[in-house]
Amino acid sequence: MIGSNFGITITYGSTMDMSLSLIIVIIAVALAFDFLNGFHDSANSIATVVSTRVLTPVQAVVWAAFFNFVAAFFFGTPVAKMVGKGLVDLQSVDQYVILGGLLGAITWNIITWYFGLPTSSSHALISGYAGSAIAKSGFGVILVKGWIPVLAFLILSPIIGFILGYVNMVLISWIFRKSNPRWADALFRRLQLVSAGLYSLGHGTNDAQKTMGIIVALLVSSGRTNWTEGGFHMFGRQHEIALWIILACYAAIALGTFFGGWRIVKTVGSRITRLQPVGGFCAETAGATTLLGTALWGIPISTTHAITGSILGVGSARNIRSVRWIWGQRIVMAWIITLPASAALGAVYHFVISAFTK
Repeated sequence: MIGSNFGITITYGSTMDMSLSLIIVIIAVALAFDFLNGFHDSANSIATVVSTRVLTPVQAVVWAAFFNFVAAFFFGTPVAKMVGKGLVDLQSVDQYVILGGLLGAITWNIITWYFGLPTSSSHALISGYAGSAIAKSGFGVILVKGWIPVLAFLILSPIIGFILGYVNMVLISWIFRKSNPRWADALFRRLQLVSAGLYSLGHGTNDAQKTMGIIVALLVSSGRTNWTEGGFHMFGRQHEIALWIILACYAAIALGTFFGGWRIVKTVGSRITRLQPVGGFCAETAGATTLLGTALWGIPISTTHAITGSILGVGSARNIRSVRWIWGQRIVMAWIITLPASAALGAVYHFVISAFTK
């Protein structure tokens, strides 16, 4: 049997066939992860706009969820393409690799949500997927070239966010230095609605596509490439994945954002530094620029890294002592742990699943 998508052609024997019911179950697990991604990362989208009291928590999650979903129609699917074909050799992928990786990522997200740590759902997913693949086929399954930008932007994305946040804050402070404080506060309360919407567009664009890539990898590895057909062109961007996959993934992440991960909102929104509307606008704009720029290049990055770096940059521009750097240190430690922990969990789940399916 021949399967192809994203320019990949793979030959399968009968041992690679999957039952329809198992495929549907794994797709449901992938969408559950996407929901938890939105739930876990809702703080990234709404923490600044809530901490500045521009919107109530309920208003904020509705606003963010809306922009999470409409992102489906604007930016194509380059990140999904990278995750689907660029990180792991699909010839070594089967249903148990996909399932193990998803369960590993879901488990890590639940653990970090419980402890209120704003870790990266994106890195949890791709690391869990890689760990599960390594458990099946060894380290040779990893496509090193594809991981170079992922690992580079593990470091670069918070730095870019920090620099943009810092520069935004300095420029805005200089431009409005003679403005009436009340007038400026009222203006940036309105502008923060725009910046929060832009950030949520970036969040949806970057994170929903990662789950799309996993679903496409599942369908390609099963030889059911007809399920992935039906891409479309809209707003100048080519969407190479079937519309049902795109809409399902964006709907799942939007619903997750709507129900929200409130434990993490407090950490991101107030424990790192205190924000005013002008600071919230600068941080969200910096984070949105980082997310949308990398998404257009097809680089899967962490929304958590982008917004945390942006908030630290804004706080440093105001007063370096206003930043609670201990929270930055704790968050960085959680980021470092995410890659090996998620990979280990993905490998464990693969071993367990394989043991019960032999």
